[in-house]
Amino acid sequence: MKKWYEKREEESIVISSRVRLARNLAEYHFAGKMKEKECAMLTQIVRNQAPLLEGRDGMKYYSCSVNRLSELEKASLKEWYIISGQIAKKPQETALVLSEDEGISILVNEEDHIRIQSVAPGADLEGAWARANRIDDCMEELGYAFDGRYGYLTTSPLNAGTGMRASYLTFLPALTMTGKIQKLADEVAKYGFMIRGIPGEGTKTQGYLYRLSNRKTIGCTENEIIDSLRQILRQIVDQENQHREYLCSVSADEIEDKVYRSYGVLRYAKRIGTEDGLTLLAQLKLGRDLGMLPLKKSIGLYEQMIRIQPANLQKLCGKSMTAAERAAYRGEYLNRLMSGCEI
Repeated sequence: MKKWYEKREEESIVISSRVRLARNLAEYHFAGKMKEKECAMLTQIVRNQAPLLEGRDGMKYYSCSVNRLSELEKASLKEWYIISGQIAKKPQETALVLSEDEGISILVNEEDHIRIQSVAPGADLEGAWARANRIDDCMEELGYAFDGRYGYLTTSPLNAGTGMRASYLTFLPALTMTGKIQKLADEVAKYGFMIRGIPGEGTKTQGYLYRLSNRKTIGCTENEIIDSLRQILRQIVDQENQHREYLCSVSADEIEDKVYRSYGVLRYAKRIGTEDGLTLLAQLKLGRDLGMLPLKKSIGLYEQMIRIQPANLQKLCGKSMTAAERAAYRGEYLNRLMSGCEI
């Protein structure tokens, strides 16, 4: 089965849409006070829901104990944003339930008892929410901790209410290159939303990738969160397109030169570091989006930026490697990738 990021050609600006739901079960202590026995019982109860999820979602579901995975496996899942760094470090019994297309992932015993994540390609937050809601309905049969006034009860008060964190992953090279990102982040913060770079906090990022998400989860409905995010996204997309037009009008030759240089390095360089690879792939996507680089096929920026990360590169190669060996193998991998996209 195709993974969610392989199901359609990557959009110019909006890479993906994501919905996360934080949930706790009423019969168990919250994460900070759970005993080993409770952790083990909870993981097994949630993993037992997999057959029910398959019936509701129409595909296979798999589960595993996160704490029993190898460090390489955990690092790989973190690079794919399937698990968090928090759950990867926990010594207690934890679990992951994952759909065959990797569009749904359920973490057990992270910050909350259950964290449901639904990801869809492009600007399809409604689709991501609809799927998350179906999965949530299955899990709710386990008995959620819910209060009529405060909504879903969570470990952090910041996540109470709907328990929803919704977001768009966006590709914003023009706003980055013109130095407008910080101003944009300050502006959306006034309305209770945030823009942060990928990876990490703040607006520093690699590959011109930024996540637009809601801050407020209480005192509003899920549909209100989605509607507000959609409106802000529309404005950001308009601004990014306007700044792309501006850059093309004042420095098209310079951008085109960078794009073709990036293609040349990706096609022929023998050693490429992770950060350089991310930047080069981003430049390549920008050139293709602007019609400057007639690649024969789309490279799938998001997918390839994940595949060249250290852990996934080692999984691809099938062995552990030093940083120098990874740089050499990354160069070889990207050379092959570009040979299939000849201009």
